[in-house]
Amino acid sequence: MTQLVNILKFALPGAIAIATLEALFLAVVMRKNYNWRAYFASLADALGREYIVASFLTISLAAPIIGFAYRHRLFTIPLDTPAAVVLLVIGQDFCYYWFHRASHRIRWFWATHAIHHSSNELNLGASFRFGWTGRLTGSSVFYVPMIWLGFAPGPVFIALGFNLLYQFWIHTEWIPKLGWLEYVLNTPSHHRVHHASNAEYLDRNYGGILIVWDRLFGTFVSERDDVPCRYGLVKPLLSNNPFVIGFHEWAALLRDAWRARSWRERLMCVIGPPASHPDADRSTPVPAASPGPIVVLEPAE
Repeated sequence: MTQLVNILKFALPGAIAIATLEALFLAVVMRKNYNWRAYFASLADALGREYIVASFLTISLAAPIIGFAYRHRLFTIPLDTPAAVVLLVIGQDFCYYWFHRASHRIRWFWATHAIHHSSNELNLGASFRFGWTGRLTGSSVFYVPMIWLGFAPGPVFIALGFNLLYQFWIHTEWIPKLGWLEYVLNTPSHHRVHHASNAEYLDRNYGGILIVWDRLFGTFVSERDDVPCRYGLVKPLLSNNPFVIGFHEWAALLRDAWRARSWRERLMCVIGPPASHPDADRSTPVPAASPGPIVVLEPAE
């Protein structure tokens, strides 16, 4: 277990190094117009989250619920067999699917998750843009079922760390479809769809490691050759300021709640879908006939 934790400790520096190599290759060798300002905005987001926010913001809204669930767990599941480890990985990925889906459909969670979708380009540099407010939303509550069943919290969240580490490499445009693996795994092609703001692709392909959950629950869409992905938010974010990136959707949520005409409307500003509010980033679906990628600079997670 200690070895796995040590691997995760070096995951972010390793991801940054590989993303930098990709950026240099695209900019110098391929001579593409690489968005360095967006890259540095993502870097500021990642370093701020890992070395400042994580050090000083140690509380989590989900922590009491996680503790309660483990104290009252139905079973105790030791990870001393390959079958138990496989069950942990698959169960955690199933919970991740529902966390991810809720992060697009419930504005309270979307306020943080919008940061990951704010970049108007898809590359490895955008992969570690996650924002600074995740713990405050209590999003870890989606993994409580695993803990209540009998998995210890530590292994559950280590599995989550490796789930996110797996997803690093799928934030690319240059890896093509991967044949039969497309039926089982979340691949770069599937994740390009997830990051696209085209009406044909919006809010699809929520899987972490496996794409089978999307196929089972009706949220899967395949990447089409005739519909190029347009990355970023439906209402594009043009700022490369890490603070604007980190808090723009929270500001919109609070603004909508302030303008609401009743307490019911205020509640829906928090638990309703982003598209139901005028200032939300996904409030204005882009027509299907819109042309290719938006050529603007931006940053986020």
